[in-house]
Amino acid sequence: MIKNSKVTVFIGILIASVIQVSLSSVVSVGDFNKDFFVIWSPNHVNTSADGHERSLILDKDSGAGFASNDMFLFGEIDMQIKLVPGHSAGTVVAYYLTSDQPNRDEIDFEFLGNVEGKPYVLQTNVFADGLDNREERINLWFDPTKDFHTYSILWNLHQIVFMVDWVPIRVYRNHADKGVAYPRWQPMSLKITLWNGDSWATRGGKDKIDWSKGPFIASFKNYKIDGCIWKGNARFCRSDSNTNWWNKDRFSSLTGPQRRLFKWVRKYHLIYDYCQDNNRFNNNLPKECSLPKY
Repeated sequence: MIKNSKVTVFIGILIASVIQVSLSSVVSVGDFNKDFFVIWSPNHVNTSADGHERSLILDKDSGAGFASNDMFLFGEIDMQIKLVPGHSAGTVVAYYLTSDQPNRDEIDFEFLGNVEGKPYVLQTNVFADGLDNREERINLWFDPTKDFHTYSILWNLHQIVFMVDWVPIRVYRNHADKGVAYPRWQPMSLKITLWNGDSWATRGGKDKIDWSKGPFIASFKNYKIDGCIWKGNARFCRSDSNTNWWNKDRFSSLTGPQRRLFKWVRKYHLIYDYCQDNNRFNNNLPKECSLPKY
């Protein structure tokens, strides 16, 4: 209870100090029919009449997915998501930016289902120049199947920040000047998918999907895309104009309140960090692991 009250206070401070509204750069604030197209299994995608809410369905026949019409080079994306309730072992909800190139860049939220009564695992990953192996995992401090929660990606010239209800859970800094790959040249589209990942998603594949518990449904609403639409001009997207507010110096690092929240997540909710996995990398951790996060 004490930990939850502390995080509530911090969140209040955080929202007051970092929320930025820039109507000139808002690409969209909410009609799935206008801003996205179905990439897979349209009969497993349900959208409300006003286009403001969408759900994906996974059953024995198929999962489903949709993607943004536009591609972006930097910005901030928020999406409210309610995950698969009950026995969700083996299911994966993915919410991510991807360039879809052979040497792709990608910024991933992956929600890994679990057996009923066990917590969802949130995995994040970063691909840069086609290389990944940068997984981190946390247990969330709430039940993400009971209500909608906001999951955000801030991506700019300086850093990538993964946020849950405005709490920063992960930071990947731009250390390109030190030889660390960073997504900074390839435009990316936003994709959301629900699929069968039971070969690996829950306890390394030990817990499979129980199809008798299906169909499995994840829901999405109240998204906001505030980014630089790719029109072939990298210089425009890399500028720190008022339109591209995310590239401004004030967003180059976490604020004081954000750092306190970030440390709280790392202390109480982090369950895996590739930068702590010496066995995986034969005691030769990736270079960014020894560099500052902010």
